[in-house]
Amino acid sequence: MNILEIYDALFSRYGDLNWWPANSAYEVIVGAVLTQNTNWGNVEKAIANFDNLTPEFVRDAEISEISEIIKPSGFFNQKAVYLKAVTAWFEKYNFDVSAVRLQPLERLRPEILAVKGIGKETADSILLYAFGFPTFVIDAYTARLCSRYPVDAGNGYDALKLHFETNIQNSEIYNNFHAMIVMNAKEHCRKKPLCNNCPLNAGCRKII
Repeated sequence: MNILEIYDALFSRYGDLNWWPANSAYEVIVGAVLTQNTNWGNVEKAIANFDNLTPEFVRDAEISEISEIIKPSGFFNQKAVYLKAVTAWFEKYNFDVSAVRLQPLERLRPEILAVKGIGKETADSILLYAFGFPTFVIDAYTARLCSRYPVDAGNGYDALKLHFETNIQNSEIYNNFHAMIVMNAKEHCRKKPLCNNCPLNAGCRKII
């Protein structure tokens, strides 16, 4: 099975998952920061604590106020600093999603990676899910899939990302592919795999 065949097998099971669940591009940015080192349920609790989640609010609020709001997400003091930093980056574009989308990806990705607290996975999540850029998100679930299934993609974030982007050039597919990998990892491809009825069972090496 190549990458596209894996996508087709996952799609036949999960379909279009309509990721990322958010009311605005800025909420996606916030969620991408808050989900670091925690689960999505905690992120939802933190986001729900905002009375009015806007970049203007985060820009103007004290760090201590933001920390209290996002406490369910864990590491809330440092994440409050990260939210301030990424909001300051977004303000350079007047909090205008369309202005960001006019920029070349080759310029934006290094910009975001230079923001305090924003690593490669968070940066690519923001670029793909908030702004629709064709950049594939690599996470632990994707690395696990590639290690168990015979996907000769190399090792490390950059190698895996290059492999997916070389074989697929479509941001909509990137969006749903990553979502389906996460879904399948939660249902089947866990640290201790539950292989029965997994849509990728055929051919998987099942390395634990």
